[in-house]
Amino acid sequence: MQIDIAIIQDLGLALLLGLLVGMQRELKEVRIAGFRTFALVTMFGTLTAYLAQAYEPWIVAIGALGVMVIIIVGNMHKMYGGISNIGMTTEVSLLLMFAVGAYIPVGQPAVAAAVAGSTAILLYLKPQLKGMIARLEDTDIRAIMQFILISFIILPILPNQTFGPLDAFNPQRTWLLVVLIVGISLGGYLIYKFLGQRAGIALGGVLGGLISSTATTVSYSRRASVGEGPARNSAVVIIIASTMVYPRLMVEIGIMAPDYFWQIAWPVMLMLLFSIAISLYTYRMIVDRSARLPEQRNPSELSSALTFGGVYTLVLFLVALTTEYLGDQYLYFVAALSGFSDMDAITLSTSQMVQEGNIEADLGWRLILTALITNTFIKFGIASAFGHTELRKRLALAFGLIVLAAASLIIFA
Repeated sequence: MQIDIAIIQDLGLALLLGLLVGMQRELKEVRIAGFRTFALVTMFGTLTAYLAQAYEPWIVAIGALGVMVIIIVGNMHKMYGGISNIGMTTEVSLLLMFAVGAYIPVGQPAVAAAVAGSTAILLYLKPQLKGMIARLEDTDIRAIMQFILISFIILPILPNQTFGPLDAFNPQRTWLLVVLIVGISLGGYLIYKFLGQRAGIALGGVLGGLISSTATTVSYSRRASVGEGPARNSAVVIIIASTMVYPRLMVEIGIMAPDYFWQIAWPVMLMLLFSIAISLYTYRMIVDRSARLPEQRNPSELSSALTFGGVYTLVLFLVALTTEYLGDQYLYFVAALSGFSDMDAITLSTSQMVQEGNIEADLGWRLILTALITNTFIKFGIASAFGHTELRKRLALAFGLIVLAAASLIIFA
């Protein structure tokens, strides 16, 4: 009789995956299943799947019911033994591994391995996950829930078609970009919640740039108004936060114009390297590198999302209108105006126009750098209005060099 190698391979995979999860459960002092039980249950799931293929599909359900009976009996035994602290993690994990075993013959081994590996990691990281959740406040939970709202509830119901003059407005595409921008900012916000209060100056600048470089400029300019020492530190944080704009822009270009990424992104990358050099130089000039980040605003507020969506739609419409009726040279005026709000809208809209063939890639990156120049002037204006004289002096030099570099690329490249 010829042996089916595929069956042996599936059972072997089930054994290994069951041992992987069971290894972690074996560390618990009070348990109903450990190293061997998880391996046996996972292989049992695989065998029931093969039996279901050969005989009746309901055999898998009978197998799952048998595992549930084992779990109930095990918990009753624990209760009679005087153990009152009975959780459900091991029990749910056991049922999940039975399902993993049953999935192996009919599904993809990589998926089964991913589920088992994720299960083992979640079980192992229980103390860390509990500690992380304990540090989240109501505002943080609300931020996550609001992101879920705009991502998985609002986005799917929006129509995926163009509306309005020049067909410039696509609700679903616009909201997808809202999700992208809010997601980047929310990621920085959550990292800040865990690290920000003990972050040094460098990490403070990075996190501030991820959340909002403009908001970081406002916060640290106000903080710098009390003296020269805080002004020096605040200048470094603001410069680093402004540097974080470039990786963000490159991500946006890659998403919106993948076919023209390098044609648009190479000047942005040069500006990134130049700004990193300025950041490193200013960072080395300070002595006290400790810092506490100021409280950050929840970036997933629905009002913020709607505001960005409105700005992006307006910029996209102005770019399309200018291209259609006025000529490409007037796009620099639109880009300069866009820099007064943020860099995301003009970068996304310009990259989209390049991808669709409406403007050239060389013009696209020039428009982005034009908006960058305006945005840099706005940040310097904020620092001048709220900050100390020392802050203005330091930012004038750093931002002046950045503006000069951007203008040189626009004119001579």
